[in-house]
Amino acid sequence: MPAAATVRVGMVAGEPSGDQLAAHLIEALKARRPELSFSGIGGPKMIAQGFDSHVPIDKLSVRGYAEVLRHYREIMGIRRRLALRLLAESPAAFIGVDSSDFNLDLERRLKEAGIPAIHYVSPSIWAWRGWRVRRIARSVTHLLAMFPFEPALYEKAGVPVTYVGHPLADLIPMHPDKARAHTDLRVPAGSRVIALLPGSRRSELHYMADLFVQTARRLLQDLPHAHFVCPTASRATRELFEAALRRHDAAGLPLTLLFGHSHEALAAADIALVASGTATLETALFKTPMVITYRQSAVTWALMKRMLYLPYIGMPNILAGEPLVPEFVQDKATPGALADALLALLHDGAAQRRQVEKFHEIHGVLQQGTAQKAADAILGVIDGARA
Repeated sequence: MPAAATVRVGMVAGEPSGDQLAAHLIEALKARRPELSFSGIGGPKMIAQGFDSHVPIDKLSVRGYAEVLRHYREIMGIRRRLALRLLAESPAAFIGVDSSDFNLDLERRLKEAGIPAIHYVSPSIWAWRGWRVRRIARSVTHLLAMFPFEPALYEKAGVPVTYVGHPLADLIPMHPDKARAHTDLRVPAGSRVIALLPGSRRSELHYMADLFVQTARRLLQDLPHAHFVCPTASRATRELFEAALRRHDAAGLPLTLLFGHSHEALAAADIALVASGTATLETALFKTPMVITYRQSAVTWALMKRMLYLPYIGMPNILAGEPLVPEFVQDKATPGALADALLALLHDGAAQRRQVEKFHEIHGVLQQGTAQKAADAILGVIDGARA
């Protein structure tokens, strides 16, 4: 029996969290349809699944209005060249994984040319003014939503949508093995382990590396048996964090600095200080009590404050519908405030239990067999377009 002809699928993931999501999706799709081939922009996890990346993923890993403006011409050039390439190749479908600022305009152009455009990870229309849903409706053929409250918002606007849950909820065990994580990371016996997750992008480390290092130094004054673990997403982000350690004379900080291994760090930790983003959900799924923080440029923050209407920035609080996890943003994010909040959480067993109980509930809701559900929806779109 002759082998099936190769079927091309375009895909773009613009940051490390998207790389992880896309890699599991590629694996699920190829298990069902070995003839599928994937190309576009992606990271090392996607490449390990056979993905052909035309541009390094870190070219798109920029967050914040002011930061994007500095790289605007380069990013627009990348999108323009990729669009021309995809239009020439005419893939069976295009899948944009998160990175909505980059992907939605690309998806719209492809959709108008008759190429099905699927967006995986709903843009946060529930956190921002609702005008974005009209742009999404024009841009996508089908949307894959990760959170249970999202489908109704899109269905109301006429956007075909499938709730698939979150793949991290499938990958992360309901009851992580803390003892094994301590062993794997060689954490000193008897120490209080504090995970530091200052972000996965260089632009985030620019604003938060010093804050996290200074907070750790403040904590150590009141918690001499503390041991810090800090997973970094890339060589560039590791170097930025190491530079902050040198600036604050913190070379002697009791710290395990890691390349990746965020799961081991969160499993081992007693509590965590986490930059707002996907890492807050990851921390919740590991049932690790946390404090959330975020800093960015003054220009970006001024623009965000005008558009943001939810009272929370952290996904655990959004899903819980309450201020479950303390949040410290922009001017309120100081080393003293963060150190005090972490110490208070460490000494408040009831507050830790409240967080952990709610994290278990969130995990159960998001655990949906996401990769298979997403693969079913995508193959349905591809097969429908080819029928």
